[in-house]
Amino acid sequence: MDRLPTLRQLQHFIALSEHLHFGRAASAIHVTQSTLSASLKELEAILGAPLVDRTKRSVVLTPIGHEIAGRARLLLAEAEDLTQAAKAVRAPLSGAIRLGVIPTVAPFVLPYVLPQLRRRYPSLLLFLVEDLTERLVTSLRDGALDAALIALPFDTPGLETATLFNDPFVLAARADHPLMAGKTPSDEAVQAERLLLLRDGHCMRDHALSACGVHAPRHDDAFEATSLMTLVQMVDNGLGVTLLPQMAVARGLLKGTNLATRPLSGDAPAREIALVWRKGTLRRAEFELLGREFKALAKIK
Repeated sequence: MDRLPTLRQLQHFIALSEHLHFGRAASAIHVTQSTLSASLKELEAILGAPLVDRTKRSVVLTPIGHEIAGRARLLLAEAEDLTQAAKAVRAPLSGAIRLGVIPTVAPFVLPYVLPQLRRRYPSLLLFLVEDLTERLVTSLRDGALDAALIALPFDTPGLETATLFNDPFVLAARADHPLMAGKTPSDEAVQAERLLLLRDGHCMRDHALSACGVHAPRHDDAFEATSLMTLVQMVDNGLGVTLLPQMAVARGLLKGTNLATRPLSGDAPAREIALVWRKGTLRRAEFELLGREFKALAKIK
């Protein structure tokens, strides 16, 4: 039977692939540089292929090295799943979970949920990563994250989802804006205004436009923000109107501004907030429990 790589060898190689420097990689995983170098040589001998090109100044992954690094991350994630799943049998939510959260959800959910989770599950270690949906999903598939709190719809092949709650969109503008008076504004009336949105890459941009049946503004006439706070400040300064998630409004996003909100026409257009994780993970029951806890503790109707 052929020799197989050890988890330690894979861990060492992944560290090198991330830092591309023997000294920094060794320091990151608390081993000596000679230990890391020897481990890499053993791994290359077992696989029968060079994983890195070494020069005096840099380390570059070979094509096969890139492929092995991706597979190694998944193997280590599965090995960690084994350990954490065994812990969860004895005591649910008692180990480490690397959780990704999108920026348009994190500040409006985490401050309300995390303190209560800590009290209920004092042995739970939640390591949080805030990023855009596409990068979180990629990290989840690559094994760098265990689960992620995102907004749907989003393409999630290879992942399981648990919907936590719906988050309706509302129209926001200055309180003295004509759309804030009278009947619920029509889609046509909203489309006629200068519509301010988050920059491309934020899934909330596409969700809002799709759910509310309006078109994206022309790029040459568009004002785009990188965060909801910036978006609110732009609207408060009279630059246009916007679409906001009700959850953010209810949690005080508009505090200190002169903005008001109105419901949109139609059947309460909304996005779905969901917890997602890799299909086939041994920790499925634990993530389902985490989803139920988020749903109960967020207290969002």
